[in-house]
Amino acid sequence: MPSNIEDYGLIGDCETTALVDRNGSIDWLCWPNFDSEACFSALLGEPKNGRWRIAPADEITDCARRYRGDSLILETRFETKDGAVTLIDFMPPRGVASDIVRLVRGERGRIKLRMELIIRFGFGTDIPWVKRTDDGALLAICGPDMTVLRTAVETRGEDMTTVADFEVNAGETIPFVLTYGPSHLPLPEPIDPQQALRDTEAFWSEWSGRCTYQGLSRELVMRSLITLKALTFAPSGGIVAAPTTSLPEKLGGARNWDYRFCWLRDATFTLLALMNSGYTEEASAWHSWLLRAVAGSPADMQIMYGIMGQRRLLEWEAGWLPGYEGAQPVRVGNAAHAQLQLDVYGELIDAFHQSRMAKLQLDDESWSLECTVVDHLAEVWDKPDHGIWELRDEPRHYVFSKVMCWVAFDRAIKSAERFGFKAPLVKWRVLRDAIHRDVCHRGFDPGLNSFVESYGSKLLDASLLLLPSVGFLKPTDPRIRGTIDAVDRHMMRDGFVLRHDPRKVSDEIQPIEGAFLACSLWLADAHVLAGDIAKAQALFERVVAVANDLGLLAEEFDSGAGRQTGNFPQALTHIALINTAHNLSDARAAAEKPAVQRST
Repeated sequence: MPSNIEDYGLIGDCETTALVDRNGSIDWLCWPNFDSEACFSALLGEPKNGRWRIAPADEITDCARRYRGDSLILETRFETKDGAVTLIDFMPPRGVASDIVRLVRGERGRIKLRMELIIRFGFGTDIPWVKRTDDGALLAICGPDMTVLRTAVETRGEDMTTVADFEVNAGETIPFVLTYGPSHLPLPEPIDPQQALRDTEAFWSEWSGRCTYQGLSRELVMRSLITLKALTFAPSGGIVAAPTTSLPEKLGGARNWDYRFCWLRDATFTLLALMNSGYTEEASAWHSWLLRAVAGSPADMQIMYGIMGQRRLLEWEAGWLPGYEGAQPVRVGNAAHAQLQLDVYGELIDAFHQSRMAKLQLDDESWSLECTVVDHLAEVWDKPDHGIWELRDEPRHYVFSKVMCWVAFDRAIKSAERFGFKAPLVKWRVLRDAIHRDVCHRGFDPGLNSFVESYGSKLLDASLLLLPSVGFLKPTDPRIRGTIDAVDRHMMRDGFVLRHDPRKVSDEIQPIEGAFLACSLWLADAHVLAGDIAKAQALFERVVAVANDLGLLAEEFDSGAGRQTGNFPQALTHIALINTAHNLSDARAAAEKPAVQRST
């Protein structure tokens, strides 16, 4: 059985990542890219579905782990009765090939260790053909995929597994390097493991050194920024929502989705997190990815795209995998890409506006694209859609979707006014005001004194917490305060915010789904805007407290089980953490120069 979700650490080379558990097992790796088929799939099944474990052969009496400084170099220290050893795991920044380097360093005494390598391409089902090369490396080939294991340790085959039993003395380091390459090309050249370690540490040291944030919980914010960088596909600038698929939102449940894609919804939050922290180069790359991905007819704009901007993300099920702790089905691809979700139009236009306000260099065609998108939105804003949570039931008039339609017109108008762009401003202002009236009339329930999930509903929705952040109404407006109070009364479980009203029951919504961590941070942001700093601080600290020992967070938290749930690590959670930390720090130090804020 795989470890708890929060027991995993992350390593990566800015084109893919691997998850390493406390026991020295790499249980998840899609190679060579985030959206490739996995060659280690034990996370969603059993060891036989692929993993790579290096650990002491004898009983482990103590285990501790950390990242080396502000890097993605993971160090796990094992203690046994005979001594101590440190396992150093990392992926060097991508060169010609992709490598995983594992260094076994003796710290004390003489330790016996065992290595077990089970490569299974095709999400745990395809067994490779394995042979030795002339220089003693171990070559595994299956279809288009190839891996090469290089180590001085003698390996052998046992029950379709490559194993090695070896010892390490204090002061000694034994390297293992696993390299990926296309099977039709020559073997990738070997690398120097120690030089790779120095190069990797230098890469992350330089990158982390560019961070300008010096406020609240800086160490955790820095770890979130590093995680965001790790989830960036460097060749395109796209950022995946998570590097995993099918980790359940509810343990044992069926809401298991593939998050190895790039959501437009995260665009503005991502830009703010990067720009506020000094990473304008990454923000520009993300903006450029957005522009390329949505190019074409606005009617065909999707809510998500592949890492290179691919549009067809066909969903299928890997029926041979039993799922994480039995959670079925295991899904590959995401059919929600074809849904109509009107909020993404607002998030796209807002992201372009924020980019201009931050003086990022935009493509000359950006404004033309925005005008085309806004003109299309004028024709469809009053249609029902599937909403921010991508429910696979009948479309509705979701309040947050309508609000983000308002945002699209509002930001387009502001960009035109501020930067002198040609635009049909009279038409846009009329539509902006009409949407605002429509939402306030049909999306607010006077009896509840709160905005609601959708027109005519009596239920709440955590996305309503974003209304003051996007400037739809002032934070002091009684309707906003009433909405925040309603969320506090009806949407909390054990101090965390649920994304769905717990009174909502449908085939899709399971009433004991974990709390959505980003939503708790959105409530904190709403409290900051309303001036309730103490409440915001308490919520922030509550979320921070459930991060694992490495500072990593999944999508949700099951307070009853005390466990993280959902895909891991989750970009949106880390993005929300960064932005809330900025907002709290700015609120507590108003005399300092403010960070880049969402312009409304």
